[in-house]
Amino acid sequence: MISREMTIEEILSNFPHKSQKLAQELTNTGLHCVGCGAATWETLEAGMLGHGFPEEAIDQLVGRLNTILAEKMDLSTISMTQKAVEKYQKILTEEGKAGWALRFGDKAGGCSGFEYFLDYSEKAKEDDEVFHAHGLEIHINKKMVPRLLGVEIDYVDGLNGSGFKISNPNAKGSCGCGKSQSY
Repeated sequence: MISREMTIEEILSNFPHKSQKLAQELTNTGLHCVGCGAATWETLEAGMLGHGFPEEAIDQLVGRLNTILAEKMDLSTISMTQKAVEKYQKILTEEGKAGWALRFGDKAGGCSGFEYFLDYSEKAKEDDEVFHAHGLEIHINKKMVPRLLGVEIDYVDGLNGSGFKISNPNAKGSCGCGKSQSY
């Protein structure tokens, strides 16, 4: 369980399989200290109070973080939230590609070693593994599957930007911009 007395570094290092989702929630709340030097010594409570948040906001954040920890993860598949599937299908329709699948994977690049890509896929290739999420096919090259099993693709709308958000329990680190990861 996460408590207000934990540092952000402790939160992220104690729960590495959920660290990307936890970091996103911290950032969405207004704490941009993920990766900051203060994260190593400042408690969540001190950070929130120092950024002008009231006591109730700290308790609410702790509750949301623990809800993330309680979420079940299926490490045997690649999943997309309903919201992400709906957004992708809307994009397909706008692009004249209704009924196509999502091509998902990672490639060498970025500051931390690998970066994700999302693309259109009319049909699976011979060396693809096919996953399903809410009626949508997801095509992934079989060589990439071991690094990507357990990934959840979501779609977020917010003040800090909108777009597809990828949470990968296999990532061991990511760059400060959140665009690339290492395994």
